[in-house]
Amino acid sequence: MATESAVNYTYMGRSLNDLSINDDSTAFSDCNSDRSGEFPTASSQSRRLLLACANSENSDDLIRQLVSDLDSCSIDEQKQAALELRLLAKNKPENRIKIAKAGAIRPLVALISSTDPYLQENGVTAILNLSLCDENKELIASSGAIKPLVRALRTGTATAKENAACALLRLSQIEENKVAIGRSGAIPLLVNLLENGGFRGKKDASTALYSLCTVKENKIRAVEAGIMRPLVELMADFGSNMVDKSAFVMSVLVSVPEAKTALVEEGGIPVLVEIIEVGSQRQKEIAAAILLQICEDSVLFRAMVAREGAIPPLVALSQSGTNRAKQKAETLIELLRQPRSGNAAAMHSDVSV
Repeated sequence: MATESAVNYTYMGRSLNDLSINDDSTAFSDCNSDRSGEFPTASSQSRRLLLACANSENSDDLIRQLVSDLDSCSIDEQKQAALELRLLAKNKPENRIKIAKAGAIRPLVALISSTDPYLQENGVTAILNLSLCDENKELIASSGAIKPLVRALRTGTATAKENAACALLRLSQIEENKVAIGRSGAIPLLVNLLENGGFRGKKDASTALYSLCTVKENKIRAVEAGIMRPLVELMADFGSNMVDKSAFVMSVLVSVPEAKTALVEEGGIPVLVEIIEVGSQRQKEIAAAILLQICEDSVLFRAMVAREGAIPPLVALSQSGTNRAKQKAETLIELLRQPRSGNAAAMHSDVSV
């Protein structure tokens, strides 16, 4: 399994570090616990839950009863148990360990395959909330959660899809799970959520894809699933609040040749140049890093970037950006100003322009 947390560039004896995974701290939603499904404040269930949260002994007793109810023959009891466990795990972090130790994970994973959409949604979201505890991630994966979560990503409600994406992100934080998630068919479904989901769905999909695509085979899957089209479209829409997130995902992908070709074919070069012209400082730096990656080994791509008018905004970035942005801009300018071979297009005829 090949993973990449950072990409090193060397040009004319100078080493440049591309954006590392630590640069995404404010770009991505953190896929924290679910944001829906609260009880009505006057309900008896709510009072019982509040009492359990306040009293450790009552909490332990309630959790054991709820875990038992997950195996009930009554769908209504299963729904109520899954919902209460979901909320106990959401509202009190120490309950996440208690719930897992009480044996809830396997029956909750089974509920994710339910044909009842409400039961499935609560199963998915309970697993998401439990996965926020690092101690639970390995147990969730070993309990067979990956394939049911991928099915929920395909067939679930909008909330189930969003929370399944978040749960898969959490599980992908264990390195060996990334390949398993990719091979279970998650990547095309996440690309579809990125393209067609609501705003939260797009954020959650981009965050999961950013994590999963540190593995080379998942990069290829994402490109084959058509990820470049929605990434370019989202980067071109400054009102989408998705420019940074999409650019970070793209910066991970373009280390493979297939992604570079797809980016150019989907019209990504003009979008990246525009970002260097009018984007935020961080957006300009990411765009310069991506252009540097696609230009490094392709005379044709350098010619296309230069024709798009990239040099003037790059010069401005080299004078006013952050130190790292200045370094990337200067290196890219040097590349673009190199003499170009007259038969460059013939040498790189694999791209339709």
